[in-house]
Amino acid sequence: MTALTDRALRALGRFNAAHPWDHNAHHHRWILRRLPRRPHRALDVGCGSGDLARLLATRATAVRAVDADPEIVARARELTAPATPVTFAVEDALADSGDDGAYAAVTCLATLHHLPLAPALLRFRERLAPGGTLVVLGLSRPATPADHLLGLLSIPLNAATGWLRNRGRPAPRPVAMTAATRDAEETLAEIALVAERILPGARIRRRLFWRYTLVWHKPATP
Repeated sequence: MTALTDRALRALGRFNAAHPWDHNAHHHRWILRRLPRRPHRALDVGCGSGDLARLLATRATAVRAVDADPEIVARARELTAPATPVTFAVEDALADSGDDGAYAAVTCLATLHHLPLAPALLRFRERLAPGGTLVVLGLSRPATPADHLLGLLSIPLNAATGWLRNRGRPAPRPVAMTAATRDAEETLAEIALVAERILPGARIRRRLFWRYTLVWHKPATP
């Protein structure tokens, strides 16, 4: 099955190069529906070129968007209108920035697998205000038959989505700048075990297009 999946993914990569679409942006509206309607402050960890941060800024009073890559942060600033209430910063996601308990919403898209899992979840918990919400869109290492089946189902659906979004035509246009990526190391079961210890009650779900989601609401009182 692994060899078949690898060949299919290579073919899919060639198709996606001609019919590109953003797997993370596909989940943006879903993410917004899980967050407070009007968060006072929001934090986007691993902001990339800033698409989600700018969307958060349509609802939040202020958004802080951080990424460890200086080039991609510079690009995010270029793409953002001056009046948008977003502050972009080059920052280590685990750094002590003196903003514990500051954010009503914390988001992290396709970034958690680049970080040490437990320290990152602890840091997100600390930065979240009482009653606030954490939403993670992450990648995990396929390990179970369900993981592999969902991955295989995603292949034709991914191609169909790219075809429809590009109206059946190749789209040799530049796509959003992204940082270097690497494969996830933890399985979904391993992520769930760590999350349950650090974020009791967190809801984790497998998703199409090689993603999972984690949603956690920080208690309003200790």
